[in-house]
Formats: sequence, C-alpha cells, structure tokens
Amino acid sequence: MDRVTVLVVAAAILDDLAAPTRLLAARRSAPKTLAGSWEFAGGKVEPGEDPMAALVRELDEELGVEIAFGDLVPGSLPGRTWPIHRGHEMLVWTARITKGEPVPLQDHDELRWLAPADLHSVPWLPADVPIVDAVAASVFAGASPRPS
Repeated sequence: MDRVTVLVVAAAILDDLAAPTRLLAARRSAPKTLAGSWEFAGGKVEPGEDPMAALVRELDEELGVEIAFGDLVPGSLPGRTWPIHRGHEMLVWTARITKGEPVPLQDHDELRWLAPADLHSVPWLPADVPIVDAVAASVFAGASPRPS
C-alpha cells in the first residue's frame, strides 16, 4: 500500500516583505503533545485544495488575517517542501499581513513578533528550526545564529 504524503502549508509572516525587521511566531496550545512549542501559522491542505488557497484559509481561521504572499522558502525535499514528521511535508512562504490584526484564534495561545536577534529565543517545534534558520539566512541575511 502506498503512503500518502499530507501536505501542510505555513507562512513566515514578516512585518514587511521589502525590508523586514520582525517575524511572527505562534505558540501551540493544542494538541497537548505540541502545547508550549512555537511554530509558523498554517495547517493541512484539504484534498483538491490549492496550497496557497489553503494557507489563506488557515491564516484566516487561526489568526484572523489576510496576507500578501512573498517568496517560497525553498525546502530540502523534492518539490521544495520541508520534512515535518513521518508522512507530512510543508510548503512555507514569506508573507505580510494586509488586513486584520493577528490574534490567536485556534490552536495557539500566544503570538510574538521576533526581531532577527531573537529568532531562537522561543522553543520552536523541531521541524520548524531549519525553516527558521533558512528565513534568517535569506530574509534577515543570517542575522540570527542559533545560540551555542
């Protein structure tokens, strides 16, 4: 039997796409096994759904915002996806908020804007750490090395 890969989409939400100074992080409140860890907001793509449309839907549901898409953050897998856990891969775009003020509506209990030097000041989900590093390197010119 073939295993089906579940596609997840997320946004590295920046305060500005041209000259970013902050990245939005969301702290998980559910499920219990992930509670307290930080991540990029987003979620699963429904069958037949376009990935970008799925991200628009997820950000509306989770944060109550609309976005403008920036660049895809190229992942390490074919199709430019990121491995997140067995059977799941993630597409991540940079984005900026065009409408609404982000609030933790679903699956999160806190949001935090992080400056480049503070990107690793929160406990990211392990699968998101290499994505944070990729964003730091490409968007913030490597301004946020991991703490020793």
